[in-house]
Amino acid sequence: MKKGKNYVNSLSKIDKNKLYSKEEAIKLVKEIAPAKFDESVELALNLNLDTKKVEQQLRGAVVLPHGTGKTKKILVVTKGEQAKVAKEAGADYVGDTDLLQKIEKENWFDFDIIIATPEMMPELGKLGKILGPKGLMPNPKTGTVTTDVKRAIDDIKKGRIEYRTDNYGNVHVIIGKVSFDENKLLENLEAFMNIIIKSKPSVVKGKYIKSVTVSSTMGPGIKIDPNSFDM
Repeated sequence: MKKGKNYVNSLSKIDKNKLYSKEEAIKLVKEIAPAKFDESVELALNLNLDTKKVEQQLRGAVVLPHGTGKTKKILVVTKGEQAKVAKEAGADYVGDTDLLQKIEKENWFDFDIIIATPEMMPELGKLGKILGPKGLMPNPKTGTVTTDVKRAIDDIKKGRIEYRTDNYGNVHVIIGKVSFDENKLLENLEAFMNIIIKSKPSVVKGKYIKSVTVSSTMGPGIKIDPNSFDM
């Protein structure tokens, strides 16, 4: 696939053989972002994990200190008092089986994330084949199955992101926007890396973080030296 002139220009400013410090990489990702819109800053990690083993599959959520710069539409599936709490906390949609039927029958997906109270999970489970592939199924590990609906909504509004390893030990997340100042991007990067480092399974031997790459949505990847983080 032929890359655009702006991309090629950005690529020329990167030393492909160099592992940059986290500070250099964040500075560079802002400088060389090629698009005219405010691109997201993306982080890609490759971890030394055997994800066929359950104990080596990482999944969780973290609230970034400065958010991602993106607002997410929140659907809360609950009943009674918690529905009232969810509305007051600023959820975009609140309902129970009525909204689940809307998803099933009308292919309705005008939301980015689902929070559910535990008693609704049997109903949500019936939509597993629809929600699972889209990464929308609530999960206790990511804080989206909870009895504390208000806190879950607050966290998402503050900039909570979910992460999980794929089959090859890769993790992809957004850590902000190119328009963020360097310090904010750096603090978001460090907050996420701290979680990953703390989540290292005890069975992993040898090098845990194989590669760390940062890029803007339309820009080339910049490799960061994993040693620039406190392991």
